[in-house]
Amino acid sequence: MTGSPGPVPDRRGVAAGRWPGAGGPAAEGFAPAGTPVPDPGGPAPDRSPDLRLAGLAVAAWLAALACLHLTARTAVLLAAAAAVLAALLAGHLCGVLGTPATPVRRYGWIAVAVLLGVVCGSTATGARLHVRDAAPVRALVDDRARVTAELVLRDDPRPVRGAPGRPATLLVTAQSTVLTDPQGHRLRAPVRVLVLATDPAWRGLLPGQRLTAEGRLAAPRGGDLTAAVLTVPGPPVRHGPPPWLQRAAGTLRAGLQRACTPLPPDQGGLLPGLVVGDTSRLPATVEEDFRATGMTHLNAVSGSNVAIVVGAVLLLARWGRAGPRLAAILCGLALIGFVVLVRPSPSVVRAATMGAIGLAALAVGRPRATLPALAAAVAVLVLVDPELAGDAGFALSVLATGGLLLLAPGWRDGLRRRGVPAGFAEALAVPAAAQLACGPVVAGISGTVSLVAVPANLLVVPAIAPATVLGVAAAVVSPVWPAGAEFSAWLASWPAWWLVTVARVGARLPAGTLPWPGGLPGALLLAGLTLGLLLAVRRPLIRRLVAVGAVAVVLGTLPVRLVASGWPPDGWVVAACAVGQGDAIVLPVTPGRAVVVDAGPEPSAVDACLRRLGVREVSLLVVSHFHADHVGGVAGVSRGRRVAMVLAPALAEPAAGRDLVTAAVGAARQVVPAAGWSYRSGGVEVVALGPPYPMRGTRSDPNNNSLVLRATVAGVRIVLPGDAETEEQRALLDRTPPQELRAEVLKVAHHGSAYQDPAFLDAVRPMVALVPVGVDNDYGHPSPVILDRLVRSGARVLRTDTDGDVAVVVRSGRLAVVGRGLSPGRR
Repeated sequence: MTGSPGPVPDRRGVAAGRWPGAGGPAAEGFAPAGTPVPDPGGPAPDRSPDLRLAGLAVAAWLAALACLHLTARTAVLLAAAAAVLAALLAGHLCGVLGTPATPVRRYGWIAVAVLLGVVCGSTATGARLHVRDAAPVRALVDDRARVTAELVLRDDPRPVRGAPGRPATLLVTAQSTVLTDPQGHRLRAPVRVLVLATDPAWRGLLPGQRLTAEGRLAAPRGGDLTAAVLTVPGPPVRHGPPPWLQRAAGTLRAGLQRACTPLPPDQGGLLPGLVVGDTSRLPATVEEDFRATGMTHLNAVSGSNVAIVVGAVLLLARWGRAGPRLAAILCGLALIGFVVLVRPSPSVVRAATMGAIGLAALAVGRPRATLPALAAAVAVLVLVDPELAGDAGFALSVLATGGLLLLAPGWRDGLRRRGVPAGFAEALAVPAAAQLACGPVVAGISGTVSLVAVPANLLVVPAIAPATVLGVAAAVVSPVWPAGAEFSAWLASWPAWWLVTVARVGARLPAGTLPWPGGLPGALLLAGLTLGLLLAVRRPLIRRLVAVGAVAVVLGTLPVRLVASGWPPDGWVVAACAVGQGDAIVLPVTPGRAVVVDAGPEPSAVDACLRRLGVREVSLLVVSHFHADHVGGVAGVSRGRRVAMVLAPALAEPAAGRDLVTAAVGAARQVVPAAGWSYRSGGVEVVALGPPYPMRGTRSDPNNNSLVLRATVAGVRIVLPGDAETEEQRALLDRTPPQELRAEVLKVAHHGSAYQDPAFLDAVRPMVALVPVGVDNDYGHPSPVILDRLVRSGARVLRTDTDGDVAVVVRSGRLAVVGRGLSPGRR
């Protein structure tokens, strides 16, 4: 029997989720065969996401983070209160099960999930806090007892940048099993311990290694599960080899390091960091460039590393026509192998867990299952290790993964609808989504918002995958084919060169970062603004207004920052850089050229200061003495700048500081001046006043053999005494005519310490006193007594810890002072 055909079904409506009877074009047609057709009079299916698991995960995370700063008793009380509220609310909701579904009921169950998350997070953290704060361990910590600790290493020993000439301090995270006090009492103490070690024997230890160490306990800083800090001056006593898995990882990592040895330092240091998170050979200048351009995540093992390696295996599996389940199995094996390569430390396991989320979705054939999988992974990780709740790396991994799941697909599809090619749309959406999601955490840590992060990460996208895959190949073949490993590393060095180049150029762009409130308030502020912006731009009118406003702000403010930044001020004759607890003084020779006196403790700060001052060439680099707070940043002075000549003291101690300067300045001519030596270039004249003779047996011989200079710039005399203390200052008074010491500006010696001779200060009688000093330093600098004496003598005192970069200027024949102010990240 035949009849007239009905209307053609509108399959677009069905594909878009508009069921027949629910409104829309498809209501007039037929559904495809086998498609269930709801009652036309019934409600439309609820296709909004189920947020219960996400609410539980976020609540568990935040509860664990809060409880890390509380006591075990408070955490238990919080869990009990949340459990009671959850039970009451669940009972009420169960009593209305027969009623039709309403938004109130739906959000009610989400609230129950949130309360259960608080119960889980608080309970798990409270249990760990109870172990951490056990009375016997706390008593030993309070007494600063000397103990013998049996430990199991949890991660690789990490060096801490220290002073040249002093043993490097290694940070070692470990799990203690037994603590033995001086009386021989053994205490079972399964708590986390942070070991501060100086003996070279600690280097090269692998996670999982069991050992015994002797040291003194101290209280930790709090906010995590560390029960004690153990300072160990001697070597450890090993108990057997580390686990075979860690030994295998160590062999592959060492092979990668050997394969990278012939490469240039930048690429050779970056590749191990990019592939396995080993930054031990990464130059400090490259590290600072990556930080300034928001590319630091590339130097640490993260979910992106896992995604790249697993993605390469997935492409090969698809090329071989493997099915979804077989491809998932192969990717799982690759994931396990990658964890072995980079060592199964907590951070690596975290990254692998985030990478496994995509595998789970692949195995079940449901890409939309990734968001619940992410929530489940977060909840499990936080409950297993509550300390992750306060780990910035964990937050960045979760937020980046969430951004890729929630934001990137929509942005990619939106760009493709607007005619953007598929590959370019993907490359643009992925880094933008990850950067936007991670922005609040990065802003809270650094106190800045990077304007170059998204463009920089977009530019390096094509280079990350080949560098990572080739680096992994070099590590894998290194034990059996060293030549092949070196060839693979050489191939990887080319995309690594592009990464280094983008980071270097991005770090030097003016107005690349904007100041932002640091800490938790700054992170929450940016998170609120980001969320509000994402919600607002869903409306076309607001989206256009936001776009116009953003363009207007950029066009209105960027030229001002580029052309009239206000720094350096006109007529400046001397500037003191805010480089932390150290000295860096700049004297202008001609536009773009300067004399630099000392380099501060680390390269990035002095390099940034010189860039702000527009210094492109250093006519003379003066090293007052070789302590780390004066020479640690010398690589930043020579970074991208020609250093014509170096002035250094006769006492080359400590030797490590001297070697640091020699390595940084290369072929620059080095001069050891005697008292009376002079130098002139452009508008700067420099005369060496001291030391008048070699000084030995003083409180600090390197300090008391500091070069003491008198500089003259535009008729303004400036005395620069380095770290000269009382002994050298008195020797200068005895050997130098008073008129030679008289100056309008004094750089106060030794960061304003109490080791000043009042007669020396009276002889200089400055109008302006500059005090280069670090914020909240541990030395008590500057001395209030010295500052008070300078103020009472009529000097205007400027401090870099409160005023930031400071400059002395000449205006209308009179001296004036200008402070640039501290960036939020340095407060």
